[in-house]
Amino acid sequence: MKNNVKKAIAGIAIVSSACAVFAAAKFSARKSISVLSREDGSGTRSAFVELFGIEKKVAGGIKVDYTTDEAAITNSTAVMMANVACDRYAIGYISLGSLNNSVKAVKIDGADACVSNIDNGSYKISRPFNIVVRDGISDAARDFVSFISSREGQSVIAANNYIKVPSTKAFVSNNASGKVVVAGSSSVSPVMEKLVEAYRSHNENVRIELQTSDSTTGIANAMSGTCDIGMASRSLKQTERAGGVYEIAIAVDGIAVIVNKENPVGNLSREQVEKIFTGEYTKWSSVSR
Repeated sequence: MKNNVKKAIAGIAIVSSACAVFAAAKFSARKSISVLSREDGSGTRSAFVELFGIEKKVAGGIKVDYTTDEAAITNSTAVMMANVACDRYAIGYISLGSLNNSVKAVKIDGADACVSNIDNGSYKISRPFNIVVRDGISDAARDFVSFISSREGQSVIAANNYIKVPSTKAFVSNNASGKVVVAGSSSVSPVMEKLVEAYRSHNENVRIELQTSDSTTGIANAMSGTCDIGMASRSLKQTERAGGVYEIAIAVDGIAVIVNKENPVGNLSREQVEKIFTGEYTKWSSVSR
C-alpha cells in the first residue's frame, strides 16, 4: 500500500526559499517531477484517486490508494497552490472553483478544465460538493440549508465557477436566530464563505461559524453533533450514512490538475496523470515528448 508518504508539507514555510532557487533556472524536462497530493481524509484526494484510477481494488474488494510514497502532502487547497506556484517541476490538484492565475491547469485528454466543459461532458474530472446534516437540526441551521438550496443560494454557486444544482424555489427565511457551526472540506469552504456572506442580507440574526478542515472530519463532526452542517467534497460512505447523517448536493465541482506556469506541458491524458501519481513516471521528459 502506497499511501504512507515519506514527506509532508504542513504549511507554506518552504515556499520563499523554493521560489528563490527556481527563479534562477529554466525549465528542464530532464528534471524529476515533484508530486504533491492531499492528506488522508481529504475529499478532493478521495475523488482524485478514484477518477484517475490511482485507487484500485485488490483481493476481497478492498480499495487501495497507490499514490507514490514520494508524494509530498499538503493539508489544504491554499498550501497546494502556493507550493505549485513556486516549484516549476511540481504537479498537484485542486478544486476547479479555487483555481487562480498563480498556477496553470492542464487540459485532460484535450479538454480544458472549465465549467462549460464539465457541463457538456467533455471534461470528466468532476465530483459533488455536499453538505451533511442530521435530522432535527436547529431552526437556524435549517434556514441556512434552505438558503443554500434556493434560487438565491444557487446563484452564488454559479457566480463562483461551480455548476449549480437545479432550483426554482425562491428563498423565504424562517427568521430564526442563533449560532450555526459549519465544518469540513477546505475545497468547499471558499464557496461556503460566499454563501455565508450572501445569507447575511436575508437573516442577520443567525451567526455562522466556519471551520475548515477536511471532508472526513466535517462528516464525523456532523455525525457527533460537534457541528450543525458538515462540508464534504465527496459522497458519503455507507458506514457514515449508518451514523445518522445524510447528504444534500449543493454543487458540482471539477478537479483541476495544476502545474507551475513556467511548465510547458499543457495537456495530459488520464493515463499519464495516473502514472505520474503512482510513481511510474518520475521525469517530465516522460510526458514532454
